[in-house]
Amino acid sequence: MEDILIKEINEQPEIIQNIIDLELKNIISTAKALSGKFKYILIAARGSSDNAARYAQYILGTFNHYQIALATPSVFTIYEEPPDLSESLVIGISQSGQSPDIVSVLKSAKQQNRPTLCITNDPDSPLANTSDHIIPLHAGKEKAVAATKTYTSSLTALAMLSVGFKPDQGRQKSIQALPGFLNDSLPVFSRTAENAARYRYMEHCVVIGRGYNYCTAFEIALKVKELTRVVAVPYSSADFAHGPIATVQTGFPIFVIAPTGLMYDHIEQFAKKLLGIGAEIISISDNKNMHSISKISFPVQSEIPEWLSPIICVIPGQLFARKLAHEKGLDIDNPEGLSKVTETY
Repeated sequence: MEDILIKEINEQPEIIQNIIDLELKNIISTAKALSGKFKYILIAARGSSDNAARYAQYILGTFNHYQIALATPSVFTIYEEPPDLSESLVIGISQSGQSPDIVSVLKSAKQQNRPTLCITNDPDSPLANTSDHIIPLHAGKEKAVAATKTYTSSLTALAMLSVGFKPDQGRQKSIQALPGFLNDSLPVFSRTAENAARYRYMEHCVVIGRGYNYCTAFEIALKVKELTRVVAVPYSSADFAHGPIATVQTGFPIFVIAPTGLMYDHIEQFAKKLLGIGAEIISISDNKNMHSISKISFPVQSEIPEWLSPIICVIPGQLFARKLAHEKGLDIDNPEGLSKVTETY
């Protein structure tokens, strides 16, 4: 019997098409209404949504020149000492829209007369009911505990928001091409993921990403942890070089996310350094040089621009984690100790 998770992974091209078709005009209109009303953005999120917020730091920083801060929700809830949110736009990202601590950040913003926006898969949730503006994900009910389609649709929403704040027909067309790229990539990624059986007895690994794909490193590490019980630790290549690189021994598995872009040359050189000290590279890249030094390499289409690559590059991690969980005999749809909706305070 096919697991629910693989069905939801394979739904992603359709889900991305849905949010583009149903929300692009709304997002552009929302961005226009918000423009000029804030100087920086504060984002409240947890789990996979927090990784989407990391994507926002790069895409809204590079293209829109906004400073993006990640909220510390316990300051609003446990300590009950919310900061001054003057000049901010406050965004909540949550697939369920249920977590009280995320809602509390937006409630505080409204009390301080700041504009609020949420990205959620439930437009009737407490988070949505608190927000001035809502971007629904239109992902359908996500039944598997591990988030997949709500994560990539959240990234797509943020990419569209970036275009809304700074209209650009070329970038808009690139977003509209995403479903086609996803459709073409999924069969290739699925075949490559079968090689994850090699790591059946893996107990730890590292995931390296930088720039736009810093978020991808965190999200792939989260999927591996959730589904396989492997201790997977995300790093930027810069941070890993500052000490943790000392943990690398012969055969140490390291995921390297390296699509073509301004960050590529740095990542390739770092991967070669890792290879030289014994690491075993699992790469996600469109570059033949990266493929040649990898034990397993997920081939990415070179036409995908770097700023949209996190929406594609995370899928190999989803598929790898699923395959490895299957090899370990674990419950893919209901990992032990986890629940679909997590409420934190």
